[in-house]
Amino acid sequence: MQKTILIGGEAGLGTAVTSHFVGKIFTSLGYYVFNYRDYPSLIRGGHNFNILKISDKPVYSHEYKYDFILALDQKTVDIHKKDLKQSGLVFKAKETEPKILANNILIGLLFKYFGVDLNILFAAAEKTFGKNADLVKKSIQEGYQLDSEKEKLKKLKPKCFISGTEAIGIGAIAAGMDIYLAYPMTPASPVLHFLAKRQLENNILVFQPENEIAVINAALGASFAGAKAMVGTSGGGFALMTEGLSLAAMTELPLVIYLGQRPAPATGLATHTGQGDLKFALNAGHGEFLRVVLSPGDAQEAVIRTQEAFYLSNKYRIPVILLSDKHLAESNYTFDEIAKSSLPIDRFIVENPQEDYRPYALTPNGISPRAVPGQGNFVVRANSYEHNEYGYTIEDSAGAVKMQDKRFKKLPYLKKEIDKLNPISVYGKGSNLLISHGSTKGAILDALPQIKNFRFMQISYLKPFPAEKVAKEIKKSMPTGRQAKKVVLVENSVTGSLADVIKEETGITIKNKILKYDGRPFTPDDIINQL
Repeated sequence: MQKTILIGGEAGLGTAVTSHFVGKIFTSLGYYVFNYRDYPSLIRGGHNFNILKISDKPVYSHEYKYDFILALDQKTVDIHKKDLKQSGLVFKAKETEPKILANNILIGLLFKYFGVDLNILFAAAEKTFGKNADLVKKSIQEGYQLDSEKEKLKKLKPKCFISGTEAIGIGAIAAGMDIYLAYPMTPASPVLHFLAKRQLENNILVFQPENEIAVINAALGASFAGAKAMVGTSGGGFALMTEGLSLAAMTELPLVIYLGQRPAPATGLATHTGQGDLKFALNAGHGEFLRVVLSPGDAQEAVIRTQEAFYLSNKYRIPVILLSDKHLAESNYTFDEIAKSSLPIDRFIVENPQEDYRPYALTPNGISPRAVPGQGNFVVRANSYEHNEYGYTIEDSAGAVKMQDKRFKKLPYLKKEIDKLNPISVYGKGSNLLISHGSTKGAILDALPQIKNFRFMQISYLKPFPAEKVAKEIKKSMPTGRQAKKVVLVENSVTGSLADVIKEETGITIKNKILKYDGRPFTPDDIINQL
């Protein structure tokens, strides 16, 4: 069973809430659902739509051919009817007061078509809408009575329905995060909202300072005091944070940075998706310093990679950038269950520091023992100037070399640790190879069974780059002395930045690229057609 449903209407009519509610009901019935959200940068008006793909087998992407259109206005019919399948149906809402009730009438109509028991819909309404459930249930029942059963859904084992945003938040809480700071900027803002609602139950602090410069500096202050700190931003907000990123590196204060990408330059397409910030994330900040950049490909991976980000940041006292985008953040995925990382939840703060404590002590692996103010009769310093082991400012050449070497001594140990965290994943079999990172994973996985003789390599760690593993996988598709039979990069960008990174790190040139940079994510058909 596979159905695709489009739900559309102008901003303010509740397309997002309606699609999420419909998706939750299908997953409660045991079906896999992928929910894609498309909307302009408007609070009212314009045209919003969500696409739900429902199946009895796992699905990770959407398509633009519909079995059902649930239209909250005539504009939705006018725009999307051309993409209705031959046997497809349009359910259009009549004028109701309040208008939002029209959504629920369509929900009742849709699930009557599939023969879903009305009590299941009522239970879902009570769980979702609480004190407003009675009005919702009444309008659902009204729609339920307008049609008859056409297809019967089997009841399967309930599934988890989770967005990339929720996954980042769950991962951060599971990692023991203490404080989340952010200034609102799409598509990173939903993490701020998700965590803000859960402060008390999880004993965390969520705060919105006055701008992104304040955000990162306040987070570093919290980190200095021993807190596990995370910040969130996008585009120009991250640009404002880059001086603070260098400060985190020099002071060796742990910090996790959630970067939700959207198309640029400048404001760009503020509510759409892209992967054009890859090189920016890899190189942002002044000077040379260690960082980790990792890029989850779906919501399940986002939970685990967020936990890894906190672990590596706190253990190695470095900034870690968690690279996402609008498509991953605002899409909903379905999994049988949500797994979490087994990594220890550790602050890596020494319990009984020596009286001669040195915050930047020279050690064989470059990681200095970390203490926080108030632990003993000594001073803990964090100095943005080059400094000695005690944190006092220095300018001598020998001391500067020692400290730069100390910070970079961490690199081989960091690489070895990352090597254990599955920095790449390979799916499918074939002599030809697709390569990507981030949210393109979903469309590629759904396309793979329809592509002959291709496998897929997903690169999750982009810095430090798993060069040996990546090169080995690419060379499997390269006959001796010749370029790859067919190695193809898939990326939501204008130039295909990951190919440049692979060239720099491995010396291998990837000439074949499937690129999309209209602000919309890939569908399986995009990939199949271009191949």
